[in-house]
Amino acid sequence: MNAPVPTEWYLVVSAILFTIGTVGVLIRRNALILFMSIELMLNAVNLTFVAFGRELQDIAGQIYVFFGLVVAAAEVVVGLAIIVNIFRSRETVDIDEIHVLRG
Repeated sequence: MNAPVPTEWYLVVSAILFTIGTVGVLIRRNALILFMSIELMLNAVNLTFVAFGRELQDIAGQIYVFFGLVVAAAEVVVGLAIIVNIFRSRETVDIDEIHVLRG
């Protein structure tokens, strides 16, 4: 019989994913990479919610993740639409070059 994976391992993976996302937000200047890094950080938090829900034998963590994924899906739709619109008007997705959002 296989031993269950300890909760600490999930938390370590979540911390690593969150750190990668934070480094991506702080270092990269491409809007798409920045956007993916934010999504990676959100998924790291979702993993933490599921891990603690599993540890406490409570489904509330998974319910929070479900609502978080619904918000993330809406965020992806709006965020990508904004990025595509900026690319069409400025022909770049570099954050340093699009710091002014006036027409």
